[in-house]
Amino acid sequence: MLLDLPEAELHAYRSAQVDPDDFDEFWSDTLRSSRRHPLALAVQKVDAGLATLDVYDLTFSGFEGERIKAWLRVPAGTTDALPTIVQFHGYGRGRGDAIENLLWASAGYAHLELDTRGQAWSGSRGSTPDRTGSGPQVPGFLTRGIDSRETYYYRRLIVDAVRLVDAAGELPLTDPARVLVTGISQGGGLALAVAGLVPGLRAVAARVPFLCDFPRAIMITDSNPYKEIANYLSWYRDRAGAVLQTLAYFDGVNFIRRASAPVWLSAAQMDPICPPSTVFGAFNAYDGPKEITVWPFNGHEGGGVDDEQLVLDIARRTLANG
Repeated sequence: MLLDLPEAELHAYRSAQVDPDDFDEFWSDTLRSSRRHPLALAVQKVDAGLATLDVYDLTFSGFEGERIKAWLRVPAGTTDALPTIVQFHGYGRGRGDAIENLLWASAGYAHLELDTRGQAWSGSRGSTPDRTGSGPQVPGFLTRGIDSRETYYYRRLIVDAVRLVDAAGELPLTDPARVLVTGISQGGGLALAVAGLVPGLRAVAARVPFLCDFPRAIMITDSNPYKEIANYLSWYRDRAGAVLQTLAYFDGVNFIRRASAPVWLSAAQMDPICPPSTVFGAFNAYDGPKEITVWPFNGHEGGGVDDEQLVLDIARRTLANG
């Protein structure tokens, strides 16, 4: 059922999320620190048994030089740089196996797929640990290290995502001038973060994005993962101000304000996990070229395969020319 604002009000909604004065300084320092470490790309071809695609196991340096896994898939026999899709995954998913997720390379793109550090218990496997500890947290990742912006889990994951886009500038089969970043849910939130931190992207496609409009999200849904924060604050009642201050540095609302590429988002009006007003909180904060698709009768699956088709159409439109 309809859980949030009607569509007409969604277009008028504005997030109450604050824009920290030192947001840009924090992220500039964070990325500079991690970029001191060479990417040190290690690329190994995998015998995946696929006649039409080549698959490579990629290892690179992410947050503070920690070694991160990804897949690189390209059409079989590719020797030149291709327009590139960089994909991030939803909450609980890793990069999966070599024979999964074949759409983008089958469509003729170089496809980079991030292995989400420390996750991979839901829907796919992974092999990248999160090596950093944390203070008290509730089960999940949304409160891991939330006591400060420096220790927060998503600082590390966002840097990993940015560094994977950096890798597109060094790999011979990827074209850094033609990059589209995409993802669903958590992956959509990561795509928005990258959009705000990496100039020169061709396009951004975020499907029912998570990590948006935290002040509203944690108050209007009883569904995880946002509920993890409410559960945490139900025990640590005196930390609400500090937690919201930390989250402001990781909110898609603040990242998208700094984006420059064309952005497409999707939202579902019956989505209890990423309520549509939180998606519109980010969408309405962006003054650049943007589109949004609203699915009135869908939950967190959004438009499903129709969303995939829309992203494929966006890739055709934005990545065609060198």
